[in-house]
Amino acid sequence: MRTSLDNDALAAQADRLRQANLRFAERFPGESGRRQPVHTVYGGAQLFRADSTPKLGGVALRALEEYAPDADVFAEVLGIPAVLAETVYGRVLEKLRREPVEDFRIDFEDGYGNRPDAEEDGHAESVAREVAKGMQAGTLPPFLGIRIKTLNEELRARSVRTLDIFLSTLAAETGGALPDNFVLTLPKVTIPEQVEFFVAVLGALEERLGLERGALRFEIMVETPQSILGPEGRSQLPDFVARGEGRITGAHFGTYDYTAGVGITAEHQRMRHRACDFARHVMQVTLAGTGVWLSDGSTTVMPVGPHRGKELTSEQVVENVASVHRAWRLHYDDVRHSLVHGFYQGWDLHPAQLPTRYAAVFAFFLEGVEAAGKRLRNFVEKAAQATLVGDVFDDAATGQGLLNYFARGINCGALTEEEALERTGLTLEELRGRSFLQILRNRGA
Repeated sequence: MRTSLDNDALAAQADRLRQANLRFAERFPGESGRRQPVHTVYGGAQLFRADSTPKLGGVALRALEEYAPDADVFAEVLGIPAVLAETVYGRVLEKLRREPVEDFRIDFEDGYGNRPDAEEDGHAESVAREVAKGMQAGTLPPFLGIRIKTLNEELRARSVRTLDIFLSTLAAETGGALPDNFVLTLPKVTIPEQVEFFVAVLGALEERLGLERGALRFEIMVETPQSILGPEGRSQLPDFVARGEGRITGAHFGTYDYTAGVGITAEHQRMRHRACDFARHVMQVTLAGTGVWLSDGSTTVMPVGPHRGKELTSEQVVENVASVHRAWRLHYDDVRHSLVHGFYQGWDLHPAQLPTRYAAVFAFFLEGVEAAGKRLRNFVEKAAQATLVGDVFDDAATGQGLLNYFARGINCGALTEEEALERTGLTLEELRGRSFLQILRNRGA
């Protein structure tokens, strides 16, 4: 065939492009395929015990039994489609019995408050011992970590000391072992230098405690306007991640600090405020492809009745039920809003929120499973050629997104592997491999 270009003449430019492509691929590796928890439960450090997770599950089950004793009541309260009511309710019950909490954050910040140094020192040490007990007893959730205070000048020394005491005690108790999927939470990050300093602290602790380099990883909290747009008018989030040197696993949105920071009054501070949508979308755009997990904030209206005690009047019982149902519906709708906007993780603050967290997640995946399965099956069969299914046009990048949909649904318990295999036509090996390109390569071969 006749051609006109001289490839040798373009070699220098091609090499520059190759280097740029490699740098881009390194900076934006995409999703790792690791399991991401659907929530993080925050609890004050002063309350944490080795068996906190199973106890939270017990409280959640009792709340469900008391305020939604069957699938019909639960579905009516939350607006779950009738066709899914029994399935969602059954899977919520199973989840609360088997794995009530996916991720727990032992909180030394807002959920702990400012206490005398001696008291916080004591809690940092006792919490570490409780974590060690939980590791030995197998009572910890799949993901676990602690949140320290911010690294501003007022609290920096206190934050580092708490972290040092906790990790030093834990390493001594466990022989240097950390819990599975252990992560630290750094709140109210405002400048890249805070991230840079934290990386230095973690490196020093790893060296002194004999931990593997990079074993200590952390998530940043995006809860200040300056995190979204810095002094120069651009997002600081990419710089935060770069200064993290590969240690940053997630970015968690702080709804109420952020809305307060942009001048929204307390009456209107809520998860679905448009100011929050803007901030979350900036997080999505700036962190897309980096492999950093995104997490939404919390619903602060707790599903707790206003009346306590065993000797309640019938009127008080009705008021309690109505109060819990309102809080449940608000939480359910907030979680749905997060899921629709691509935030697959969020915060929970009370065990009675666990039923609605899982109900929202399970319903979300179950509602879309037929369409997603049909699209993925068709897409794989066409061997990555663009295809039209109904009115949705897929390209090659969509294939991995569809595969991720099923992986997320299976991880949290919304879907079973059998359901995914039946709808997608994949093999069990392909499904568990979680790589769309690898599926196409193997089938092509």
